[in-house]
Amino acid sequence: MSDSSWGAPPYAGQAGYWGSTDGGPVQGAAPAGPTYDAPEAHQTRPMPIVPEVPEFGGDQDDDRGAARLGGPLFRDETFQDRPVPAETQNPEPMPDAPQPAPAPQKKSAGRDLSAAIGVGIGLGVVIVASLFVVKAVFVGVVAIAVVVGLWELTSRLQERKGIKAPLVPLAVGGAAMVVAGYARGAEGAWVAMALTALAVLVWRMTEPPEGYLKDVTAGVFAAFYVPFLATFVAMMLTADDGPWRVLTFLLLTVVSDTGAYAVGWRFGKHKLAPRISPGKTREGLLGAVAFAMVAGALCMQFLIDDGAWWQGLLLGLAVAASATLGDLGESMIKRDLGIKDMGTLLPGHGGIMDRLDSLLPTAPVVWLLMVLFVGS
Repeated sequence: MSDSSWGAPPYAGQAGYWGSTDGGPVQGAAPAGPTYDAPEAHQTRPMPIVPEVPEFGGDQDDDRGAARLGGPLFRDETFQDRPVPAETQNPEPMPDAPQPAPAPQKKSAGRDLSAAIGVGIGLGVVIVASLFVVKAVFVGVVAIAVVVGLWELTSRLQERKGIKAPLVPLAVGGAAMVVAGYARGAEGAWVAMALTALAVLVWRMTEPPEGYLKDVTAGVFAAFYVPFLATFVAMMLTADDGPWRVLTFLLLTVVSDTGAYAVGWRFGKHKLAPRISPGKTREGLLGAVAFAMVAGALCMQFLIDDGAWWQGLLLGLAVAASATLGDLGESMIKRDLGIKDMGTLLPGHGGIMDRLDSLLPTAPVVWLLMVLFVGS
């Protein structure tokens, strides 16, 4: 960049700049000194010499007579006032610069395990205490769980699908169903189930007919899915060793779920039903079967009157299958509703229905096998 761009006087060797036709210096000759008058000195006084910097616009400018962008346009402008290209503000790292390795990700259970364990222990204490102290108290605990489960299920159906299954007849009929199963056995449970379904049909008639069919269908399904299946737990309790049968039923279901979780979390690679429950694996199912069969053999041998270890193996196998199907069944419902949990009542577990999913379909299986193996 030439110094003439800044308005400073030329130096020796700049030919032709001061050439004229009125007796002034001849073009091509080096002037001995400035030829301007003193009054004009203020217009041509030297400007401070500023080091050149690379021009942002390239080597070619549109106006060669104008001051270039490579230096300040005004005397009080500094290089710090000029914009800095974006590529120089955040320079890219060198290609060969070593990059830190990403931290390995740990497997996550997806839930608060400390809360889940604490709530599980608390529920176990309540169930065992009521089971071995007074049988009627345990029946009351089952009835309360049924009512809460019905409330969760009907609430999610209304929120997600607009289905208004009548809760009042379901809650009253569900509690009565559990009590009838304990007092009158299977006959009482079936009668209470029929009356509950009839109550659902009649109760829904008090509202407009739009959606009647889907509402009563959902109500009858809820009555069968939650309280009717729960009555088999109450019927197990009527035997002489009823508390031990119920305890065996609970232990096998919990052990099956625990085995599926532990083995699947550690070794699971092949999905069992990815469209229904992506977290379940075939390895987890094998773990559930192995854990439940071992626990079943021990329980039938040492807890059940006249029980045998080989019966426990069959019982454990059946429990693992029914518990897995029950878990998948509720996962299907939740996937259709677009939710993860049925409720938030139990920290680390979700809702009551999220704990009953494996227990409900397993109850009739255990009741039936117990009757076949050791009688009622």
